[in-house]
Amino acid sequence: MNKKLSSIILLFFTLTSILLLASTAGAVKSAAGTITIKFDLSGHANGQEARLWVSYPLSDSDQLISDIAFSGDYAAAAVYSDRKYSTPMLYAHWPKGVKSRKLTLQFKVKRNEVVKKNFPAQEGAWDPADYALYLKPSRLGPIDGEVGKLAAKITAGKETVYDKAKAIYDWVCENTYRDPATRGCGAGDVCELLKKPGGKCTDLHSVYIALCRAAGVPAREIFGLRLGKQPQVDITKWQHCWAEFFLPGYGWVPVDPADVRKMMLKHKLKLDDPETERYRQYFWGAWDPYRVKIAVGRDLILNPPQSGGPLNTFGYPYAEIGGKALDWLNPATFKYEITYHR
Repeated sequence: MNKKLSSIILLFFTLTSILLLASTAGAVKSAAGTITIKFDLSGHANGQEARLWVSYPLSDSDQLISDIAFSGDYAAAAVYSDRKYSTPMLYAHWPKGVKSRKLTLQFKVKRNEVVKKNFPAQEGAWDPADYALYLKPSRLGPIDGEVGKLAAKITAGKETVYDKAKAIYDWVCENTYRDPATRGCGAGDVCELLKKPGGKCTDLHSVYIALCRAAGVPAREIFGLRLGKQPQVDITKWQHCWAEFFLPGYGWVPVDPADVRKMMLKHKLKLDDPETERYRQYFWGAWDPYRVKIAVGRDLILNPPQSGGPLNTFGYPYAEIGGKALDWLNPATFKYEITYHR
């Protein structure tokens, strides 16, 4: 083979590789934009100290957070994390007597679609002690009693972590429903949800997490915000919760049965509709890119510690006036707004 022909062949394969890489890169779905969160606690009594905690997003393998900045008329503000989950948070406080209490947090996010479906034929060896935090009960998510009995029934005959997690996913998809009347994302009270299995994302995923843990499958919730698809969107009430379980020899697997039920409600689908099956297949091992992770963990002791008991979830901002918590599900009285610019 002469040098000229060799060069042509080499050039052909080089160009083919470049085009293949470009095609692969183009196939990756992503969403990007700027999120701005504005707080104004000025309307509350100024004779008492005001304290505010806000989930503080970080980059990871699924999202890139950049240009993060905060400003306001607070006396002091800094970023901390809790001691159990290392969840980062922006904390600010205003002393007694000040009339204006404002803070703005802004950041850019680029979020990738997450797809993990190339599951191994055999599971790797693992030590449950390494994932003890994600096998324990939470205050509203017990793993014994009726929860334990149900988990045993759902996973009867299932030997692997994968099969148990999939059986529980299928059960949640088939036996829960989205209830639009639920306040916020739901409290995630698993015992109550087993009596009436309707709610929103935190509710349905709390059931999934509790059943997984009761069956010996490490699992955890992730709290965040949905991203808009329009140039500018008010996402003040767009909080979302999703979940993942640990598969030995593979890693954490994304799931979102709550979005299956949401799509069923939105499109008026039944369980046996082909479109429902497509949603079930997609959200078993995948998350769409229109979301940003801001917090993890249940029953959190914030840093600095809040005056009340452990915080059920940290998917919403939290504030106290004179040591009393504001209603974080009511941004009209706990005044804040969240906007997304694509």
